[in-house]
Amino acid sequence: MEYGLRTIENWDWVTLLLVATFIILTVTRSLYPRRFTEFLYLPLSDKYFKLQGKGYEIKHPFNALLFSVQVLSLSLFFYLFLDTTYPTTTEANPWLFVQITTGLGLFILAKFCLEKILAHILNIEVLINDYLYEKLSYTSIISLLVLVGNIVFYFAFKPSKTMLFGFSLALVVLYLMSLISSFKRNRNVILRHFSYFIMYLCALEIAPYIILYYVVLKQV
Repeated sequence: MEYGLRTIENWDWVTLLLVATFIILTVTRSLYPRRFTEFLYLPLSDKYFKLQGKGYEIKHPFNALLFSVQVLSLSLFFYLFLDTTYPTTTEANPWLFVQITTGLGLFILAKFCLEKILAHILNIEVLINDYLYEKLSYTSIISLLVLVGNIVFYFAFKPSKTMLFGFSLALVVLYLMSLISSFKRNRNVILRHFSYFIMYLCALEIAPYIILYYVVLKQV
């Protein structure tokens, strides 16, 4: 078996960012130990939702802290993805990571606000609140997997384009599985508002990501 030397790049800012992310997780664990433990078991069981109760406030500090971890982890992975697939783009723009983080955070928050507005217009606020809370929980647990991937990809070995595409595909599959799980959990309510829910999915779960894809593609 042949071993190759890992080229060490100047990832000082990445190290600081990862340390900051772990500090946020540590603070979250210290402030909400029981809930954090239940949250970690989410991939194995939906007991987390039953214990915390339906419609738990999305604006709760616990969710806000995990949201910040989610944005930082995903932004760092997107940056690595661009650095691997379009290296000239990252070299030409030293503020690219800041732009990615800002854009991603604003995109998620704007999408959340639109979802709340549409839910109010269609009078399906109870359904959408439960769904948004569950989706936020699932994406937060997926972001922890992204965090681990970032550590491996930045400091263990340099990933290939194929590896990053494969990891991205795995994340998309996990996200779709989480959505299906949430749909099944709320199927009785969804069936009562089926036409509205389909309208919601097309307008705010499919269209925004298609638009985002083409916007990012044009930028790189």
